[in-house]
Amino acid sequence: MYLLDISSWLTEERLRALLEQYRTLGPLPGIGLTFMKSFVPPLPTIAIVGLNGAVYGLWLGFLYSWLGLVAGCAATFLIIRKIASHPYLQKWARRPKVARSMIWVRQSGFSYVFLLSLFPVGPFVVINMAAGLAGMRLRSYLLAIGAGKAIMVFAVSYIGNDVQRFIRNPWEIIYVLLFIGLSLWCVKTIETRFARAAGGDPLHHE
Repeated sequence: MYLLDISSWLTEERLRALLEQYRTLGPLPGIGLTFMKSFVPPLPTIAIVGLNGAVYGLWLGFLYSWLGLVAGCAATFLIIRKIASHPYLQKWARRPKVARSMIWVRQSGFSYVFLLSLFPVGPFVVINMAAGLAGMRLRSYLLAIGAGKAIMVFAVSYIGNDVQRFIRNPWEIIYVLLFIGLSLWCVKTIETRFARAAGGDPLHHE
């Protein structure tokens, strides 16, 4: 309930106002918002990354978003790996969705994390926590998450950097919708592939 209240309050307009208001703090607001994504799942990744591109420009927006997302994912991964033996986490790890993710991570850790990091939508928290619980090597995890997020963030930042173009040419919004739709389809396809390899059913999005 608390997370839902946060996500309903942090609309795109409020996020833009926050970034503009605290822009004097330099990169901290842009990095901070994307960092929070790993701990507050309902936060809209596309909106935050796109706004960073609009407020800071293409390259700085890309850099700040990438740093925040990778740092947030790495923090989640390290925290979970540190407390993986806790009874609550062990119970949580037995849930079908998480258990399947852990199987996929153990079988194809780098590919699984990298491929699902390419898209702006998906069960990111489950991926990060499953990688931590499965004991994935830190170096492999950072390489996979860093490379995947770089591609995704650049694509979204490129769109967010020139929002006026979509106002001048509304029909170009179709490309954005296709990008989101293609991302959803690709994530689902990848999950289905790994589910079949693990002998289970595809996991469903939260």
